Amino acid sequence: MNKFIINGAVIVDIASFYVEINRVFMEDVDWKLGRSLDAFSDLLYGGFGAIVSDETNEIIWLDSDKSKAALGYETTLRYYKDKLKPDSPFNKALFVQKIKELEHGQGKTYYEIIKEIISEHSNIILIEK
Repeated sequence: MNKFIINGAVIVDIASFYVEINRVFMEDVDWKLGRSLDAFSDLLYGGFGAIVSDETNEIIWLDSDKSKAALGYETTLRYYKDKLKPDSPFNKALFVQKIKELEHGQGKTYYEIIKEIISEHSNIILIEK
């Protein structure tokens, strides 16, 4: 089993989450993962970076409570609002809906989205500490 340790204490926003992900999973690769949930999901399949797709990979997320707070409601709301900027190529109606869901306590935070993505990969075991 491959083990990876995410240092949640250094995660203070979305940008620092990807810095930490690149440190843990992309150290031996000559390019870095961009700030994309789709790219993060692709990483977890394996085939590039440190994840091995046909083996069990354990991710130990230290100080996960700090990361949960840092990637919580306010950060998620800013993330969605950035998608609504006039020059944004994203589906604005989708992100208006996501903001409404978040404001009504029905939407997922960025942290919860990350956990959901991890749970979709049968080769990954997440341990929050």
